[in-house]
Amino acid sequence: MTVSSKVLVLGAGCFWGTEHVFAKAFAKNKGLVSNIVGYANGNEKYHGVSYQQVCSGNTGFVEVAKLTYDPAELSTESILDLFFRMHDPTQLNSQGPDVGQQYKSAIYYTDEEQHKVAEQLKEKYQKEWYPNKKIQTEIAPLKVFYDAETYHQKYLDNNPGGYECPTHYIRTEPPRQGWF
Repeated sequence: MTVSSKVLVLGAGCFWGTEHVFAKAFAKNKGLVSNIVGYANGNEKYHGVSYQQVCSGNTGFVEVAKLTYDPAELSTESILDLFFRMHDPTQLNSQGPDVGQQYKSAIYYTDEEQHKVAEQLKEKYQKEWYPNKKIQTEIAPLKVFYDAETYHQKYLDNNPGGYECPTHYIRTEPPRQGWF
């Protein structure tokens, strides 16, 4: 991580697909310094949670992708614009067939610029894309992050044909009435 790098942590359902979409969109030389999956902002009594603990639904942790990026090459707005288009932010504690609090839509920011951009884009997408459904995305400061186990990192690169949530794709226009 360079001195000018920033960190933004995003939950958009299963972290395998979330990581994969961002990796493909912002591949090398597009400002993405690193992209790892893990668990964020759960109950502070848990330290170093495991996948099994998070999946139990008792920890409050969310499956996330932690993006480290160079803001001189990749803007917070570009990242968050893709975030709102690559999943269904109107689903509460789920994404497609993946159901549970660990799959919530969440933006965990590390500075006020990220917070401001997140709120602005949430409002924009609420008005322009989801006027009849409430966006459920949680926007909060990053409190805690733990790396996921090694076998989860770059999972879809290492397991071609592995499970991908059907809601993880980049939308190019607002959903039509009745789509979600």
